[in-house]
Amino acid sequence: MVPGTTDHPVPPEHVVAYPRPRDGLPAVTDSPAALAAAAHALATTGTGPVAVDAERASGFRYGQDAYLIQLRRDGVGTVLVDPLSAGSLTTLAQAMSQPNWVLHAADQDLPCLHALGLYPPGLFDTELAARLLGRDRVGLGPLIEDTLGLRLSKDHAAADWSIRPLPPSWLVYAALDVEHLLDLHQALGEELERAGKAQWAAQEFEHLRTRAPRQTRPDPWRRVPHAGKASRSPRSLAVLRELWTAREELAAELDLSPSKVLPHQALVAAAVYRPTSRRKMGSLREFSSRQARQHQERWWRAIERALTLPDADLPPTRAPLGPGELPRPRSWRRHHPEAATALEQVRQALHARSTAVRVPQELLLAPEAQRRIAWDIGEERHDHLRRQISTAEVCQRLEAAGARPWQVEQTAAAIATSLSR
Repeated sequence: MVPGTTDHPVPPEHVVAYPRPRDGLPAVTDSPAALAAAAHALATTGTGPVAVDAERASGFRYGQDAYLIQLRRDGVGTVLVDPLSAGSLTTLAQAMSQPNWVLHAADQDLPCLHALGLYPPGLFDTELAARLLGRDRVGLGPLIEDTLGLRLSKDHAAADWSIRPLPPSWLVYAALDVEHLLDLHQALGEELERAGKAQWAAQEFEHLRTRAPRQTRPDPWRRVPHAGKASRSPRSLAVLRELWTAREELAAELDLSPSKVLPHQALVAAAVYRPTSRRKMGSLREFSSRQARQHQERWWRAIERALTLPDADLPPTRAPLGPGELPRPRSWRRHHPEAATALEQVRQALHARSTAVRVPQELLLAPEAQRRIAWDIGEERHDHLRRQISTAEVCQRLEAAGARPWQVEQTAAAIATSLSR
């Protein structure tokens, strides 16, 4: 079948079910001897790039560790590696240090692979490629349907991959995640070439491969869902902070997802109502579950600490900004109107370019870069330092904000024109 494209995806009536790996389900590589054999095969008989995927236990375990690694390379087939029992992955890292990697949504899997000592020498991200091509459906399953005409089973995406032994149906799902990545890579790569976007993609892939880990934002406890209900009172925020910290410590000890230890709703409820005794804490509906009662003394000690803190030690109602972080744009219109106007001009220019080149606006230029150039121009306008801005200056500002060359080329002139109106 001729691969489907952005403008001509495979018609739904031509999509066929693909329930199992065509070569059968491989045995799990779960011992040092099996890993040595697999690494040797990947390095000596494998050809071309290697498809890579990883399964985590998000929502079940603490952190983002990989509990299964799926690999596929021409000449070898599919390899399923259990990092819990396969021993040191040094030989695997060596085998994977030469071929380029093909991943889908690489930003999700690279951190847990890096933690295991696995680093790609080069990569191709099929999701990112699809977004650059202007695809409407960029999830792996829909992308394979639209491009290769195959429908995969996606029944175990949210499974607890930390359990052992892994059920055969889960392993089938895992194997299928890399079964067609190499074919997808070839089809999308050819379409990128035809669209004149191959160099754009190459720059994005290299940026993704080499960028530094994201910095932890200040006060992560403020990001608890619906935490805004507690933001009017510094004392309530202290309760939220102390409970969040106690939950994180216990979750790490138990190797459980924090929400499995104590639901988010319980943290917010305690912060809003600020119970003044164990009994009042226990009377809150959110603390009535067996899960919450199991560690109620720990939760009460956290609340008590918050209630007895001196006023000087209470957290501010407004979240502090991280190094180089800008205020939220929604506050600009009131406090920084020149920056708000500049941001609207930048966004208008990018919307037009996004439509013209068929690339999502947030991929054409990262929102952080959009905000940075608008903020700087707005501050200069506020100080009456300038009214006009040249394309060359926009180029310099975009480069300083981390924009890739293709992004600068596609957006600088439009942004300069919009800002000069």
